[in-house]
Amino acid sequence: MTVSVHMGEDPLGKAAAIDLEELLATRLLVQGNSGSGKSHLLRRLLEQSAGQVQQIIVDPEGEFVTLADKYGHVAIEAGAHSETEIAKLAGRIREHRLSVVLSLEGLETDGQMRCAAAFLNALFDAKRDHWYPALVVVDEAQMFAPTGGGEVPEEVRRASLSAMTNLMCRGRKRGLAGIIATQRLAKLAKNVAAEASNFLMGRTFLDIDMARAADLLGMERRQAEQIRDLNCGQFLGLGPAITRRPMKVMIGAVETGPREGTPKLMPLPDETPANAEALLFDGLEDAPLPVPPPKAEPKPLPSEAMMEKLAASVQAKRDAAPTDLPTKSDEELEQIIADVLRAIVADEGDHMMSASVLYQDFSVRCRMAGVFTPPLDLAGFTRRLSAARAGIYSALDGEWAEAMHAAQDLPEDMLGPFLLVARAARDGAPCPSDEEIAASYGTASLGRARRLLAYIESRDLIVSRTDLGGKRSIAIPSLGWSTAAA
Repeated sequence: MTVSVHMGEDPLGKAAAIDLEELLATRLLVQGNSGSGKSHLLRRLLEQSAGQVQQIIVDPEGEFVTLADKYGHVAIEAGAHSETEIAKLAGRIREHRLSVVLSLEGLETDGQMRCAAAFLNALFDAKRDHWYPALVVVDEAQMFAPTGGGEVPEEVRRASLSAMTNLMCRGRKRGLAGIIATQRLAKLAKNVAAEASNFLMGRTFLDIDMARAADLLGMERRQAEQIRDLNCGQFLGLGPAITRRPMKVMIGAVETGPREGTPKLMPLPDETPANAEALLFDGLEDAPLPVPPPKAEPKPLPSEAMMEKLAASVQAKRDAAPTDLPTKSDEELEQIIADVLRAIVADEGDHMMSASVLYQDFSVRCRMAGVFTPPLDLAGFTRRLSAARAGIYSALDGEWAEAMHAAQDLPEDMLGPFLLVARAARDGAPCPSDEEIAASYGTASLGRARRLLAYIESRDLIVSRTDLGGKRSIAIPSLGWSTAAA
């Protein structure tokens, strides 16, 4: 079934539409300077396709929450939730096929990037049974997939860029159709922009942005000058879901709008007051400073109330008897870390979350066990989490320290599968199956699991053998370990 989304009209007055089914398979990039009509275009697309497909909107400025009143979207205020809760909400969104607006308004830039990364990763990592088709709209995409580092921590930038890359490069097979909008193509990571097959290019003036827009539209550089002449609300469209040749589209009207409208001119007073200077300067020393309006406090969730109560209780105990807090021996501390990791892995099940999201959960569980300062930093927790997913909960010392040293050049996401093989090899147990290796890597693709093993073998870390009966065994020469054939 073909569903057309009416976007507006071409210069001849004919209807310009987007093939929704084709859009789900080919993704969309929208570009234009501030005031060119990008948000209006996204709102038109969302309104016209509402009820036809699930819509998930990542909204940095809170502009699209008004869709909730007319079209039934669920508005989620990100500031009222932790990263872990945002990830859990994303899983439920995919399971129940709810259209939502994730409003990041009020968060700092690094907070918006952390939240978007946790949300998009959880959408991407949803169970295979929940891979329903959905439009995932990300406004101001250059913030979440920047070309450079900027002022945010490098860890945050990498996590956000990785989530956006997964959405645009690998999301299609999971039913996620990325629709990204940006003011500056030059500030948007190329590997994210290049994955879109449909484009709607609005007014822009900088040569570098026009050159990239012309390349994406397949136009010669001299033809790119027409991008400067576009009016507000006019876009050049191209792509299999829109048209096979560049076409100018005037976006149609919308039924909803942002909470704050566009500023309009208002007439000045007819005459300047005779006492204008007195109005400004008299009594200036005693005049009160402007007080910003109070922000509405978000209603705490039950889990947050419990956390606040727990934190208050811990602080009260510290203030009451700071010298009486029990100290943990190294053995007790290690046992607590192992128990917490075992509980986290058990709660994960088949739905693996990123280490940065689970680190907060780890810290909370440690406090509940009487360890008030996190015993591991994020890097150490990431290594121990990879080992725990491979069934190794003890400290990474002795033989495991040698295994970690052997794998020091592997990417962090490959550490879990390597340790899974290493554990079986150390014990002489049967070689893990492709399904087990894929699960430890956070994927259901057996082909990806086999390519992963081939990559690790190309780094001379393992040697894989298959006997005449088709049974596989894997050896780790540097450690002298080998699995049994299976």
